[in-house]
Order: sequence, then structure tokens, then C-alpha cells
Amino acid sequence: MKVNETTGGFMLTREVEILMAERARLLRVAGAAAQFVAVMDSNNLPEKVATEAEVLAESVNALSEDTLRDALLSIRTSA
Repeated sequence: MKVNETTGGFMLTREVEILMAERARLLRVAGAAAQFVAVMDSNNLPEKVATEAEVLAESVNALSEDTLRDALLSIRTSA
């Protein structure tokens, strides 16, 4: 049974590593989106992208303060 426990532990550890790497990538995307939203002038956007820009801005604004802070930090530390 120790082999299964070890294999299960390894698999769980690997899955956590994968999820943490994905979180880091998603934080970078969110950080870049937040920066973009902060500097964009929605009045100057073509109508074709206005809806998408609004969805992006609403999505960024829906992030928790902690997540947004982590997201912005992730793009500042990697630049």
C-alpha cells in the first residue's frame, strides 16, 4: 500500500505544481489586462471592439483586491 500512497502523493504534488503554474500564467494575463484597461480610452476604440473592451474591463473590476494586487505584481516583477 505504500507504493500507492507514494504514487498518490506524487500525483497530488504534481497536480498542485501544474495548478500553481497555471495560476501564475493567469495572473500575468489578468495583470496585463488590468494595465490595458487602466490606460485605454474607451472613447477612442472602434465600435467593433467596444463590447469586448467592456467585458474585459468588467472582468478586471470583478477581481478581488488581493487577486488584482497579485496580478499587477506579477507583471511588474517579470518585466
